[in-house]
Amino acid sequence: MSVAGVDRVAAAFARAREENRAALVGYLTGFDPDRAGSLERIFAACEGGLDVLELGVPFSDPTADGPTIQAAMTRALASGASVAGALEMAAEIRRRFPLPIVLFSYANPLLSHGPERLAQEAAGAGADALLVVDLPPEHAEVLRGPAGARGLGWIGLVAPTTTPTRRARVLGASSGFVYAVSLTGVTGAPLDPSDPGLHAGLATLRESSGLPIVVGFGVRKAEDVRALAGHADGVVVGSALVEAGQRGPAALGELVAALRGGTLRA
Repeated sequence: MSVAGVDRVAAAFARAREENRAALVGYLTGFDPDRAGSLERIFAACEGGLDVLELGVPFSDPTADGPTIQAAMTRALASGASVAGALEMAAEIRRRFPLPIVLFSYANPLLSHGPERLAQEAAGAGADALLVVDLPPEHAEVLRGPAGARGLGWIGLVAPTTTPTRRARVLGASSGFVYAVSLTGVTGAPLDPSDPGLHAGLATLRESSGLPIVVGFGVRKAEDVRALAGHADGVVVGSALVEAGQRGPAALGELVAALRGGTLRA
């Protein structure tokens, strides 16, 4: 029986735990700078050592993202990006790599594609979970229900400003892993990875959920990853990967390999 969906996500985190390290989760925007160039970069990142890929499905108003990823989405849309095209890319990535693929996007393009259609095609393409930045748990069932019926995970987000009541609601609706937003800001904003308050928040999340806790926003260097690896089950790097990709696939692969080196726990 093949492993897919939330089971493939769980297996990736289990492997990382066995190796005494945090999982390395990497974000890259589909179709940036175009389809062929995007695939070349993603393949280099996967070969460099990603444990989980967040494949960005471009949207014209990415309010949670900073200038680096906003610019990547603008380039992607100019080159013809669409939900259907991103799903085709996911299928091509799946044919080459066994790592989990999380579709990272916003509600508008996914709902426009159609919830049932999206879930069916995402599962068929080999995607494993959805991460929808701007769809709160009160309104998520429209996508979460069809996704769950196809075995896809639903990645909930918890921010530093999330109240305990709301945190419980997010955790109750999540599967696959929980994304802990490290700061009050957008992707790529400056982060102090040694902040005791951040570490305490991650500890609370780990005590509150049996799912892997993954921390992201502002993580850029191997030193950042190393500072967080003992406090979370996984660490997300996005903007720094997008920037490295603009220097070429080789530079991107080198950065991923360096970041993976930071995931080892003391």
